[in-house]
Amino acid sequence: MSKHGEVRRYSLIIERIKCGHYPTFLEIKDFLYAQGFQVGDRTIQRDIEQIRCEFGIEIKYDRIRRGYCIDYDNSLNVESFFHFLEIVNTAELLTESLMESKDALKHISFDTGGGLKGIENLKPLLKAVIEKRKISFNHYNFQTEKVTAYKLKPYLLREYLNRWYVIGIVAGTKELRIFGIDRVLDLEIMTETFKPDPTLDPACLFDHTIGLMFSQNTVQDVILSFTHTQGKYIKTLPLHKSQKVLVDNKEECRISLRVIPNYELTQEILMHGDLVKVLEPVWLADKIRKILTKTLRKYR
Repeated sequence: MSKHGEVRRYSLIIERIKCGHYPTFLEIKDFLYAQGFQVGDRTIQRDIEQIRCEFGIEIKYDRIRRGYCIDYDNSLNVESFFHFLEIVNTAELLTESLMESKDALKHISFDTGGGLKGIENLKPLLKAVIEKRKISFNHYNFQTEKVTAYKLKPYLLREYLNRWYVIGIVAGTKELRIFGIDRVLDLEIMTETFKPDPTLDPACLFDHTIGLMFSQNTVQDVILSFTHTQGKYIKTLPLHKSQKVLVDNKEECRISLRVIPNYELTQEILMHGDLVKVLEPVWLADKIRKILTKTLRKYR
C-alpha cells in the first residue's frame, strides 16, 4: 500500500468519526470497506495509533456512547491536520485520474501564475523548524526594494493564498517576524540550534486572524451582510472558522466573525464590492467607506 493509500485511510477514518456520531469499530471498518479498503482489524488499530503518533490527533473510545470520537482538547493542530488531509486527498485523486488517462491534464485548469518562486526552500525550511536549527538568508522587501540579511530562529511555516511564509524571531530581537519564501535568497540551514521560547505559540496568533498580518486590534465580532446569492458562496467557503450565519433569507445572508480585524480582512471585504456591507463594528464600516470613496475619486 502506498503512502497515499495510508493517508487516504486516515482521512476516511477521521471522516467517519467526525460525521458518524460515535461510530463503533465495526462501523468504521464497514465504511473503509465501502470505500475500497478491505483491511483487517489490526491495520485499522494501527492507523488510529499512527494518526495519534504522527499527527497528534487523539482518537478515543467513549465507553458511555460506545463509539469513537476525536478528543479535541488533547489533540494538536486539528484544523491544520484536516487541511493537510484535503490537500493530500486532492493530490491522490488527481494522480489516479492521470494514471487512468494521460489526457486528464487537458481537462484540468489550475489557478496559477506559473509557480511560486522559492518553493524549493519549503522542504529545508520545514526541516529547520522541526530540528530547531537557526537559518540565515537574504530577504527582498517589496516596499523598500532593498535586500537585507537576516538570521532567524524559525518557529512556523504558514500558507496563505497559495504563498508560503516562514515565521520566527530575528537574531537580537524578541518579536516574531514573517518572511515570504518567494523573497528568500541564499538560504542556509545552520548547524547551530536554538531552544524555543515556551511562552510563544505562533500558530495561536492566527486563531483569530484572516491571513498573515498581525494587528494591534483586539478580538471583535465583525458582522457582514451579503446578498442572498453571494451568501451561498460564503456559506460553502467560510471566511474564517469562527463564521456563523445569523440571518439567511431572500434579502440577505448575514454572518458574524470572531476575529482580529487586520489588513487581509479589509481586503477580503473590498474584494466582494457591492455584494457585502459591514454592519459592525462601526469603525470598520467607516474605514471601508473611506477606502471606497478614495477609490471612486480615481475614476472621476
